[in-house]
Amino acid sequence: MPKIQPIILAGGTGSRLWPLSRELYPKQLLRLTADTSLLQTTILRVAKIPDVLPPIIVVGEEHRFITLSQIEDLGSVEQFSILLESEGKNTAPAICGAANFCKGAGEDVILLVLPADHIVLKEDRFVEAVARALDLALAGAVVTFGIQPTSPETGYGYIEKGEGTQVVSFKEKPDQKTAEKYLAQGNYYWNSGMFAFSLDTALSEIQKFAPDIFSAMEKAVAGGGRDGHFFRFEKEAMASCPSDSIDYALMEKTNRAEVVVADLGWSDIGSWGALWEVQDKDKDGNVVKGDVILTETKNCFISSESRLVTTVGIEDTLVVETADAVIVAPLSRSQDVKKVVAQLKEKKRDEFRVHLTVYRPWGSYTVLEEQSRFQIKKIIVTPGAKLSLQKHHHRSEHWIVVRGTAEVTNGDEVLLLHENQSTYIPAGTKHRLGNPGVIELELIEVQNGSYLGEDDIVRFDDEYGREND
Repeated sequence: MPKIQPIILAGGTGSRLWPLSRELYPKQLLRLTADTSLLQTTILRVAKIPDVLPPIIVVGEEHRFITLSQIEDLGSVEQFSILLESEGKNTAPAICGAANFCKGAGEDVILLVLPADHIVLKEDRFVEAVARALDLALAGAVVTFGIQPTSPETGYGYIEKGEGTQVVSFKEKPDQKTAEKYLAQGNYYWNSGMFAFSLDTALSEIQKFAPDIFSAMEKAVAGGGRDGHFFRFEKEAMASCPSDSIDYALMEKTNRAEVVVADLGWSDIGSWGALWEVQDKDKDGNVVKGDVILTETKNCFISSESRLVTTVGIEDTLVVETADAVIVAPLSRSQDVKKVVAQLKEKKRDEFRVHLTVYRPWGSYTVLEEQSRFQIKKIIVTPGAKLSLQKHHHRSEHWIVVRGTAEVTNGDEVLLLHENQSTYIPAGTKHRLGNPGVIELELIEVQNGSYLGEDDIVRFDDEYGREND
């Protein structure tokens, strides 16, 4: 009996969903439509497939710990592998690397490639579509999943279907007139970015049509190494790999492409407008999240994370507020949010990269105030976790425990601090913070010094294998 190996691609940044999605906390890690993140929802969805193997998740190096944490939070996934990319190279290298990682798994293994940041509302039809794809993949096909279009969508690529399940061509995102023509013709389907093929077919077809990618990723796997659930592709081989999408590298070149057409209640949530489309709305067509009061407001997406947001007399508008950024735009232009992110990158602003709250393998920290020579943070350490043994050249730190118990290494001294107790750590002193308790440790850290950057860290010992990241 053939077995299905899920390959979940979780390396994107989702810039069109800024300011919620940031480079270090991208779209797939957000809880946008359910109590679970898009990544978690994808993992739970594939678990419903019969004879499915433990998932393989491909992520960027910077997202490794938050990805691991989200998988472990599910509590139902005991076996899995996280493949770590030292740099993003698009979908073809990610899929090729995963296929090489699976070498030796057997001829009867079918790779099911899924983006981590899509939604599928009709999960029973998803399982049925995978079963149909399995039959085609066993016969040697390179299978893509086409979504029955419901509108002339210009934000998706299209698949042109011929006789039976044969793919005639792949089309780029069209303009409005072309999208209307595709919808009228009836044999064009949205390109979902989901694929299925046997392990042998994947390896042979990628080697045939993208030999440079195949060679580089074969070396990246051969020279890589495992660390618990993590497998790290060899860095130099990964750096040498060309960057290309699986559509360009393989799907547009192979003569084995076939399509399974399905109505899955699917969306790639590629913009705030797309998210508005799939969300429940009030009687005036508004999607509302957080502390929001609306007056004479229609067909809007209004989201607040940290304060009251009010509107009067607006229509078809996007308003998203976070602790450090607000965006306001016509909902019809939500695709253009990526232009804002491009400007932030050009101006070298941190808002495109991180939130005020930054997640670490031991917990998180939130910047409460930042000035030229001092900074105040709230630090949360999960039970049993501890930070690295480290020192700073340019700043001193004052820690005040708000809740829980802190185990503090301060130079040669090790002490326990409880609520309302504090300690001072001079610049240049080796120190460490841990939580030996059973509840979260919360403390306030006040930093003083001439330089307060996160790169002023010299690590001497770290449980998470980090150096100075």
